[in-house]
Amino acid sequence: MELLLASAVGVLTAAGVYLVLRQRTFPVIVGTAFLSYAVNVFLFASGRLAVQQPPVLNDAAAAYTDPLPQALVLTAIVISFGMTAVVVMVALGAYLSSEDDHIDDRPETGDEGAQS
Repeated sequence: MELLLASAVGVLTAAGVYLVLRQRTFPVIVGTAFLSYAVNVFLFASGRLAVQQPPVLNDAAAAYTDPLPQALVLTAIVISFGMTAVVVMVALGAYLSSEDDHIDDRPETGDEGAQS
C-alpha cells in the first residue's frame, strides 16, 4: 500500500511539474491542481496507513489513526479549490483582454526578428 501511495505522489508531482512548464494557461492551472493533489496524498499518507482503526484512542481500542493529517488534507482541499477558482478567473480575464493564452505574451510566429 505504501508503494502505491508513493508512486501516486511521484506520478502526480511529475505530471504537475511537466504541465506547469507549458506555455499556455490551462495546462499550468491543471499542473498546479496536480501538485496540490500530490501534496494532499502525501499529507494523508504521513498519518500512517491504518485500516479499521478508530480515529481517537479510547479504552477499547488497542491502536488508533491520527486525525490530524485528515484535518490538514480537508483544509488543503478547501484552500486549493479556492485558489484554483481565483487563478481560473485571472487567466480568463487575461485571455479575454488579449485574445491569447500564452504565459509570456510572445507571438507564435517564427519571424519576430525579421523586421523590414
